Amino acid sequence: MDVLILLLGLSLLVGGGELVVDHGVRVAKYFHVSPLIIGLTIVAIGTSLPELAVGIDGVRKGAADIVLGNMAGTNVVNVLLILGLSALIRPLAVPRGVIKRDLPMMTVSSLAFLFLAWNGFMTRWEGAILLAGGLAYTLFTIITAKRGPRSKVAIDETSTDPNFAAHHKEEVAERVSKRTAIFSGIFLLIGLAAIIYGADQMLKGAVAIAHDLGVSETLIGLTVVAIGTSAPELVTTIIATIRDERSLAFGNLVGSSTLNLTIILGTSLLFAPQVSVDPKLTRFSIPFMVAVAVACIPVFITGRRISRLEGGIFVAAYLGYLAYTIMASVALSA
Repeated sequence: MDVLILLLGLSLLVGGGELVVDHGVRVAKYFHVSPLIIGLTIVAIGTSLPELAVGIDGVRKGAADIVLGNMAGTNVVNVLLILGLSALIRPLAVPRGVIKRDLPMMTVSSLAFLFLAWNGFMTRWEGAILLAGGLAYTLFTIITAKRGPRSKVAIDETSTDPNFAAHHKEEVAERVSKRTAIFSGIFLLIGLAAIIYGADQMLKGAVAIAHDLGVSETLIGLTVVAIGTSAPELVTTIIATIRDERSLAFGNLVGSSTLNLTIILGTSLLFAPQVSVDPKLTRFSIPFMVAVAVACIPVFITGRRISRLEGGIFVAAYLGYLAYTIMASVALSA
C-alpha cells in the first residue's frame, strides 16, 4: 500500500509538472514577461508550499530541528542535485536576471539564516524579518519585470547567447489571447495543486516505507523529508529543461531556494515565540548550505552557463553530502 501511495504521488508530480511548465509559459507570454519571472514568483511559491506545510506543522509540534534541517537540506538538494541533474541533461545558460538579482539574494538569505541561527535559537521577530525580506524580494522581482520594455524583458532576463535570446524574444512576441491566458492560469493552478498533493502523498509513502525498514526519524528528516519536499522543484525543473524552457527552470530553483529561507522559514517561525537550533545544524548543515550558495557565484558567472561537467560535479557533491549525513546519523544512533 505504501508503494502505491508513493507511485500515486510521483504520477501527480509528473502530470502537475507538465501543466505548470506548459501553462506557466503561456501566462508569461500573455503578460509579456520572461518565463524566468513566472518561475521566480508563481512557480517558485507554488512548489515551495510543501516546505511551508512541513515548516508550520513542525514548529507547532515542537519539531524545530526537522524544520530547520529541512530548510538547509532542501536548498542543498535544489542547487546540487536538481540543478546538477538539469545541467547533465542539457547545459544551462544562466539568465542575466539570475546573476544580477536572484543569485545575490539567495546568497544573502543563506548568510542571514546562518547568522540568525548561530546563537542556538531563532525567535518570532527574526521570522518576521525574514518574511518581510522575502516579500520585498518578490515585489521587487515583479516591479522589475513590469518596468522593462515588453520586447526587452525576455532578452534581459536570459543569456547573452544570441540564439537563446532570440528564442525567448520570439516566445514573448507570440500572441496569446485573453481567453487562452485565463484557461492557462486555471491549468497552472491545477498543476500546482497536483504537485503539492503529489509531493504530500509521495512523502507519506516514502516515510512509511522508511519506518517499515527501521530507519531513524532523524535520518528521515535529513534525507527523505528534504528530498520529498524538493520533489516539486525536481519535477518542474527537469521537465522545463527537457522542453528547453531554461528560464523557467532557473527561476523555479533559485526562487524556491530564496523563498525557503525568507517567506517559508519566516512564516513557520511565527507559530512559536522561540525555537532552539540543534548545534549540529550550525556546525555543518547550515554552513554547508551557505558554501553551496557561494560556490554558485563563480559557476554562474564564468561563461554564464553551467556545463555538463559542472552539473556532474554538483551531483557528485550532493551524493557526498548525503553519504556523510547518513554516516553521521548512524554513528550518533550507534
